[in-house]
Amino acid sequence: MSLRPPSLLDSFNYAFEGIIHVLRTQRNMRIHFVIAVIVLVVAVFADVTKLELIVLLLAIAFVLIAEMINSAIEAAIDVATTSFDPMAKLAKDIASGAVLIAAINAVAVGYLVFSGKTATRTARLIDRVRDAPAELTIVALVITVIVVIGVKAWTGSGAPLRGGLPSGHAAVAFAGWIALTYVAGQNHRFLVSTIAFILALLVAQTRVESGVHSALEVVLGGLLGALMTLALFQLSG
Repeated sequence: MSLRPPSLLDSFNYAFEGIIHVLRTQRNMRIHFVIAVIVLVVAVFADVTKLELIVLLLAIAFVLIAEMINSAIEAAIDVATTSFDPMAKLAKDIASGAVLIAAINAVAVGYLVFSGKTATRTARLIDRVRDAPAELTIVALVITVIVVIGVKAWTGSGAPLRGGLPSGHAAVAFAGWIALTYVAGQNHRFLVSTIAFILALLVAQTRVESGVHSALEVVLGGLLGALMTLALFQLSG
């Protein structure tokens, strides 16, 4: 092997190999990349200012860098020790905490940049959904129930209180999202609805992550809960 220092081209190649490796092996890194692309596309259509774009790029870079450092620390610890070490666990936890702080910061930045630009449009969309004829919601609900029953009969999986289709947790979570959107005041509807929707997504994600439900079961459960609640509010209004 040559002992010469790597050339500039070699250094770039090594750096790209590291990025590609993290993308291939780390699911969270792939999620961060997808979200980053979505945010940048939305930023283009939302007509953000140059300063807002700079802030978004810094927040995105902060998250990606933190995730890569976290992956590097985990790999180094795994090489250094093959048995359980409380200090090794603590180091991994601290690195994961750094990623969490970066992600929370990015979410806060994204909300501050986009909330003012999308709140009015979102409020109009929510009002249109709320004011839609109840018959349309009932039809959508019936279709969803039919799909749920059909898939349940086809798969024959799950138990009444665990697994199976649809996901009860997702149904309740998205029902809560619709309910909170309805009862929230006009001035705070966008913020309340956004927070409730994110929480509902987290509930759905935990059901998939735990292996209790598949993505299809969670999606149908969320649709069922949201449509049922929407129909109830429309019929009672």
